[in-house]
Amino acid sequence: MNRPLLAAVVILFSCNCQAQAPNEGSVLPFAPTPMDSVTKPRLQDSTMKWPDDPKRLPDDAPNILIVMLDDVGYGVSEAFGGEVKTPTFEKLAKEGIRYNAFHTCSICSPTRASLLTGRNHTRIGSGTIAERAVAFDGYTGIIPKTAATIAEVLKQYGYHTSAFGKWHNTPAVEITAMGPKDRWPNGYGFEHFYGFLGGETSQWEPRLVRNYDAIEPPESDPKYHLTVDMADQAIGWLDNHQAFAPDKPFMMYWAPGGVHGPHHIFPEWADKYKGKFDDGWDEYRKRVYARQLEMGVIPPGTKLTERDETLEAWVDIPENQREFQIRLMELFAGFLEHTDTQVGRVIEALEQRGLRENTLVFYIFGDNGSSSEGQRGSISELLAQNNITNTIDQQITALEKIGGIDALGSSKTDNMYHAGWAWAGGTPFKGTKLLGAYFGGTRNPMVVSWPKKIKPDSTMRNQFHHVVDIAPTIYELLDIKHPDVVNGIDQIPIDGVSLAYTFADGDAKPQKQTQFFDNNGSRAIYLDGWLACAFGPFIPWNTPASVKRIENWDSGSDQWELYDLSEDFSQANDLANVYTDKLAELKKQFLQLAQDNKGFPIGAGNWLRLHPEDRVKTKYTNWTFGQSTRRMPEFAAPGVGRQSTDVKIDIEIGDEASGVLYAVGGSGGGLTVFMDAGHLIYEYNMMIIENYSFKSAEPLPAGNHVIDISTRIDGPGEPGVVMISVDGTEMGSVSLARTVPAAFSATESFDVGIDLGSPVSSAYDERRPFEFDGTIRTLQVELK
Repeated sequence: MNRPLLAAVVILFSCNCQAQAPNEGSVLPFAPTPMDSVTKPRLQDSTMKWPDDPKRLPDDAPNILIVMLDDVGYGVSEAFGGEVKTPTFEKLAKEGIRYNAFHTCSICSPTRASLLTGRNHTRIGSGTIAERAVAFDGYTGIIPKTAATIAEVLKQYGYHTSAFGKWHNTPAVEITAMGPKDRWPNGYGFEHFYGFLGGETSQWEPRLVRNYDAIEPPESDPKYHLTVDMADQAIGWLDNHQAFAPDKPFMMYWAPGGVHGPHHIFPEWADKYKGKFDDGWDEYRKRVYARQLEMGVIPPGTKLTERDETLEAWVDIPENQREFQIRLMELFAGFLEHTDTQVGRVIEALEQRGLRENTLVFYIFGDNGSSSEGQRGSISELLAQNNITNTIDQQITALEKIGGIDALGSSKTDNMYHAGWAWAGGTPFKGTKLLGAYFGGTRNPMVVSWPKKIKPDSTMRNQFHHVVDIAPTIYELLDIKHPDVVNGIDQIPIDGVSLAYTFADGDAKPQKQTQFFDNNGSRAIYLDGWLACAFGPFIPWNTPASVKRIENWDSGSDQWELYDLSEDFSQANDLANVYTDKLAELKKQFLQLAQDNKGFPIGAGNWLRLHPEDRVKTKYTNWTFGQSTRRMPEFAAPGVGRQSTDVKIDIEIGDEASGVLYAVGGSGGGLTVFMDAGHLIYEYNMMIIENYSFKSAEPLPAGNHVIDISTRIDGPGEPGVVMISVDGTEMGSVSLARTVPAAFSATESFDVGIDLGSPVSSAYDERRPFEFDGTIRTLQVELK
């Protein structure tokens, strides 16, 4: 860019703020504004005057809306050549500008932390998802207070702030009713939060939080869907803003969690796509690639990368399994279109309230690439997270027991599509979510729209950028100094580079020189148009096989690849053997960046795959609960069903007592102990595909009883046995052929006297939450 044009861009996008005193804004919060009143000993000699509010923002400071979808890849939306309708994304693309070289961290929590703070993920303790945190500085799952969020900073300047949807940046053991809650969204600068704290939740029975309190969705509302609810809540918040603070700008972070698994959606949305995917993922990629070239989404000469040899071809799918695999993709597509439609409702609400013109919208189409965690197709997606082996025939057989193909997408399953569809969703790239080495995991479409300041422009922005660049962009546009101190805590530097220079000039010379990527040992470094990368030991679409690879892995022996991105948009031409000196230089630079960003040890995100016993957990070994214990997150709860435990329940019942005594997990997998017409029932839902249960031969008589449930499990994921006795008399036992090593679910809870959320057992599905009609005096759990 020449100097006059650069100056014009600066003038166009700078804010006409009142001149600031030296260092103003370097320390937040600002010092209180002194009163203008004059005080004398006598009241009649004094004058009272409120001070004028200090002018720290321009009169036309924009509202800011950041929308981020979840687990959706580069080649899915029609706006980027895909085959799923996304009318809102396309509308904003026509009204704004598109980016085809924008990047994420290839995994949920890290991307969100980097987006909100402007720092690289491992530098701020977010090298992996919160639930997989380990005791290495870059992987603690805790965003430090040394890295203030956009919301924390903007709030000090007078913005009102809100967040809706998925958070996934609070330590898993801190989301109980007792917290501590300083690392919940409100503790990071958001004045209002409505959504869920974990990595995923059911769209039908979500585990909701409003600010600091757990709340329940409407029971048995056939029209309820979480994404609709979050749009409703966001629109309601806008109405409050207009009623109470219409003169103030706002910042809204709307990250619904769609289309992360489970892919829950109304059948009619999935039915829109019947027949669209019948020829499989290989043909899908060919069609999308051709369309991307035609549309100019990818540069001429871009190559379509090959399918990894470890990933199944569509022709390898048996004929009797294809209906299952196709329906899973139809559900994903319907879920995505439905999610984008809810984004549209929020945009429409801005228009109706006269707010759209001066609202800066960042619509980031995914927090990483499409997810291959469904492995070969799944009715219970946490099978992959737990490395539990299974077959598709086994899944289809289990599916038939709960309603067949029509049960997919409903509350009865936690369905995820085949990894082949995720790979196709990343067209033209190789790789998927969880790979930091390949753009299939890290490159996501983005649209920016700001009618007041950005003219619609079809020129594709191909400058290399990353989610860490959003925060500095906002600060530059508002002429806000990044603070040195926030709430008395020294701040670490911003890693991002503002991309505001691209707003007026689609062909502007890139201003970002380098970027660091790392996820589960899959890693890369971008430097001045070159990218060097190593696949790492973890295969996202085959987690059981990955464990053996990780056991034998030495990061120092990885084979690296090298790409000249100026000539190779899709990472199709590996030049590692051609430019050996350049590769050596980039590998050295990567290690320096990794060390600077607290990224050591390389591959720390894999620690729990080798040492599941080190999972995040509380230090307690015994608990005493009452009947009112509710919504205890699985990661903070006693490990019933995963570890050896003794459970003692002191109850008082009437005739034909019914209801849940305790439960953990949900329909996708869990453990429940309940009574039904007086019968005592133990049920272990092994991720839908297997079920181990016991039912007492006779109902328990009315009166007081002590129930003992003794579980012995050999180790994480190993077989076990459960002994059940009542009043000292053995009633029966249950053999557990295998157990869940890590977690039954992402956000389902441990509840006493009730089964909130998704019901563990189909036996009381129509009676959920199946509250116990007797009295639980105490429920004691001890780890053995």
